[in-house]
Amino acid sequence: MASSTLVSLLPQLASGAAHTHALGFAYDGLEGDRVRIRVPWREDLVGDPDTGVLAGGLVTALLDHVGGLAVWIALDQFEPIATLDLRVDYMRAAEPGRDLIAEARCYRLTHSIAFVRAWAFEDGPDDPVAAAQAAYMLSSSDGREPAK
Repeated sequence: MASSTLVSLLPQLASGAAHTHALGFAYDGLEGDRVRIRVPWREDLVGDPDTGVLAGGLVTALLDHVGGLAVWIALDQFEPIATLDLRVDYMRAAEPGRDLIAEARCYRLTHSIAFVRAWAFEDGPDDPVAAAQAAYMLSSSDGREPAK
C-alpha cells in the first residue's frame, strides 16, 4: 500500500506539469495498486471535428502519464523516471462528449525498469478505448533486487 505522503501528492502529480494541466488531467482515485486519472471532454481536445472524438495523441499522453503514476505507487516514492517503451493498441474511438479515464498498474519492478499495463475507457476497463504496455527507466535502485 502506498504511503499517505505519496497518496497526498497524487493530485498534484496527476495535473501539476504544464502539459497535464493544459490538457486538464485530474487525479481520479487509487484502489490498491491501480491508479486512475481523468481527462474531461473538451472541444479543443477533439482530433476530428466531424466526429467529436478525442485526439489519439491525447489518449497516448494520458496512458503514458497514468503509467508513470503507477510506477511511483509501486515504488512508494516519487523519483525521476523516463518512458523507455510505450505500446498503445487502439480498440475503438472514444465516445464523443464523454470524459476519458485511464487506469494503470505497475506489475513488475526490477532494479532499473518498471513494467506497466494501462487502459483508457469511459465506463470501465472491460470496454477499453485503448490499452497500453509500457516500460519506464528508474533513476535509482534503492536496494531493489535485480530480476531473476
